Amino acid sequence: MREHDPDQVARLSSGIEICFRDSGDAHDPAVLLVAGLGEDLTSWGDGFVRSLVSLGFRVIRMDNRDVGRSTFDRTPPPALWRQLLAKPRDDAYSLVAMARDCVALLNHLRIPAAHVVGRSMGGMIAQTVAASNPTRVLSLTSIYSTTGDRKVGQPALSTMRLLAGPAARNRTDAVRAHLRITRHIAGTGYPIDDAVEAAIAAQAWDRAAGDPAAGVARQIQAIHASGDRTARLARIEAPTLVINGDRDLMVAPSGGTATVTAIRTAQHVVIPGMGHHLPEALTDPITQYIAQHANSVGEGGSHVEIA
Repeated sequence: MREHDPDQVARLSSGIEICFRDSGDAHDPAVLLVAGLGEDLTSWGDGFVRSLVSLGFRVIRMDNRDVGRSTFDRTPPPALWRQLLAKPRDDAYSLVAMARDCVALLNHLRIPAAHVVGRSMGGMIAQTVAASNPTRVLSLTSIYSTTGDRKVGQPALSTMRLLAGPAARNRTDAVRAHLRITRHIAGTGYPIDDAVEAAIAAQAWDRAAGDPAAGVARQIQAIHASGDRTARLARIEAPTLVINGDRDLMVAPSGGTATVTAIRTAQHVVIPGMGHHLPEALTDPITQYIAQHANSVGEGGSHVEIA
């Protein structure tokens, strides 16, 4: 991995531009990292990427649409009442559209198949890629995510109260809001490093190519527009690993259990004390889980060019 892998932009046929970073040897099997709600590609952290690269993988991390330096949608964000009642606007995009962005990025990079890893909303997108494009996914790793069934994986009321606060409108407010929610959801076993998290939040604010609050609202709407995906998850053929903590106040651990139930061949790892956060202390264990899972599948020729 180079010291600073530069941002690159893939201009997709859909008109969407996806910003990404490409780390490691292009001849190694590819891992595509898909971040969560409102998270840009830097949220994975260079240490997490370096660990995967050292384990023999080419690592692609991307800004989803409506975050970071990727395209921000031009449609109005849903009103708060729509978000609370899960009533998306008629012009909402869905997780299927976000999954297509992932596949189009792989096409841009001429990668026929990759190990796809997603966390939280990114786990939902990764699941959707695996369900709708089985030949493009060598393995799936879904981290603290859920199925869309509203009976499972719901945030705690205390989390909902925090999320209902006013949106940040400047860098300072964004850092404070990030620290407040991350302290709350990080889990009992892994307290956050305030300085590290403040730097992450500040960098994300600086990288945003549009209105972060509107982007998050449209991403929430995409989740609502996709509904309960349980039946679609049953179609997933890729070897699947589900990872979650037992102290998650953002996506209740029942979401992980439901995912494993839906994808009957999935393996399940529950990490004691972990919440809705990937702290540095868990970088090595989680990247080892991902690597072992991917290596059990084989390289799959991810370096072969698409004709």
